[in-house]
Amino acid sequence: MNSSKNTSFADRLSAAADAKKAQLERAARARSSAESPAAVEQRTAREAVRVARDARIAERKATRLAIQARQAADLAAAQAAEAAACKAALKAEQEARAAEFAEQTAREAAVEAERQAARDARYAARKARKRKGR
Repeated sequence: MNSSKNTSFADRLSAAADAKKAQLERAARARSSAESPAAVEQRTAREAVRVARDARIAERKATRLAIQARQAADLAAAQAAEAAACKAALKAEQEARAAEFAEQTAREAAVEAERQAARDARYAARKARKRKGR
């Protein structure tokens, strides 16, 4: 504003009007260039690129989710198989223990029967000696 110290009010009004007119012309040029066929084509091309990029991203995400689901299913199947194997091993171990207990009980019963038979034999021999000695 140093150069316009000696300007009149009318000069300042005309300068403001010229500035406003220039600004409106620039806005009109920008609007017309934004609506030009080349700009519309460029926006359409960008939109197509964006849609294609979004489709590729969605496809990669779907693939990743499918892989994760497959891995989760494999893990669940492996865990189920491991649990079934563990359960079967535990059942087999319990059956083996039961069989071993039954076998041990049978052996103890046989030993007890032998002892009883030996005791009965001693008792019968003692009775026989007493009768013989009469």
